[in-house]
Amino acid sequence: MRQAQIIRPVVDLLSRPDGPRERQLIWGDVVSVEKEQNGWAQVTSAKDGYVGSVPSTALGALVEATHWVSAVATHAYTQPDFKSSDLRSLSFGSHVQVLEQDERFAETPDGFIPAPHLAPIDSMPSDPVAVAELFLGTPYLWGGNSRLGIDCSGLVQASLLACGIPCPGDSGPQERALGNYAPPVASDYKRGDLLFWKGHVAFVRDNETLIHANAFHMAVALEPLHPAIDRILEQGDGPVTAHKRLT
Repeated sequence: MRQAQIIRPVVDLLSRPDGPRERQLIWGDVVSVEKEQNGWAQVTSAKDGYVGSVPSTALGALVEATHWVSAVATHAYTQPDFKSSDLRSLSFGSHVQVLEQDERFAETPDGFIPAPHLAPIDSMPSDPVAVAELFLGTPYLWGGNSRLGIDCSGLVQASLLACGIPCPGDSGPQERALGNYAPPVASDYKRGDLLFWKGHVAFVRDNETLIHANAFHMAVALEPLHPAIDRILEQGDGPVTAHKRLT
């Protein structure tokens, strides 16, 4: 077994070679490589223990990350000049190694990234809902984990991991693992609470609003809290199964 990192902006983590997408990994994500065969690698994601298959070409040597992308998305350029050719787009949470930096650009082994779009690796926001708000308007994508497309559990995971809170990749394990406090009054909604349904999860933005990636809007969207609960029930996806508060 060896460790490697993802060297594509986004790569599907498949259930098996050429199988369906389960989740996604983004630039700089660390994985343990269990085995490789016929151009495919079976890997375990270090951030959440998710197991799946990725193309071997998506893996590179492990390097020490010094910064992470704190903007919802950014570009790596060939030169420290926004008019130069862009090499790739990187999504929020991507890990990079900065070699040198000035006020405008950070030089990495893989291009020049606008310095305002990066944060030191040990710098973390404290409000996961504010992180989720960065993704407003991002298209819904089943199993997605990036600005290009994200689903409900991907949004929650990206937001919590950015704040240093361990988080599984899917809503079922999230419901079981997150929050050791359930508000005793059903109407007690506070920013950062998590509401779970069978196969779905949403953040409480305030006591009247949810923020979630959802297939109704096909995007990360704000939605009135109680009408959303009613809508989800009426469309056949059932009642809220858990209301969790992180402590």
